[in-house]
Amino acid sequence: MADESDAEEAVANGADGDLEQNVGQRFDRLPATPAERTVEGRVSREEVVDYFADRFGIPPETFDDYTFWEKGAGKIWIYAGEAPTPLSIESLGMTCLRTRQEHWKPTTDFVQRVGRHATDCVIELEREQARAFAAGEDQALEWDGDWGYLIAAHELAGGLEPLGIGLYVHGELRSMVPKGRQRDL
Repeated sequence: MADESDAEEAVANGADGDLEQNVGQRFDRLPATPAERTVEGRVSREEVVDYFADRFGIPPETFDDYTFWEKGAGKIWIYAGEAPTPLSIESLGMTCLRTRQEHWKPTTDFVQRVGRHATDCVIELEREQARAFAAGEDQALEWDGDWGYLIAAHELAGGLEPLGIGLYVHGELRSMVPKGRQRDL
């Protein structure tokens, strides 16, 4: 990994481009608040943490030891640690959220690792429903909560385990498990 002086030198030489523009192949740390935003359309750390708290009930302190980064348009990454910004590397941590669309969408990886902290918008699936979800199947289900993206979970070994992200609309839970991760259980 490059150190801070290397990153500063790259910026000074123009290698990382303008810091007030989104560069698709560069990681830029999210600004702490919307008031600190320099790139139009970029979300702030505060907005990301608030989204996870408001939508899923994930306590904000869950993210105290993490930094958030954007690479590409609205592809938000979470990283357990510090790094200089900007940073031109292939990956950093894991993708957690897509924001530059009408409705923000958490990633399957993020939900499987952090979703157990969620208290809201979690739909508990019975065994056969969980199997269908993991296989990528859409299914008609009753849900008395908000429509939109939900964390699909199933009880396993005495605890509720997040399976992935689903989209609930018009009485149907649509599995958002990526094709390469779908499993016939």
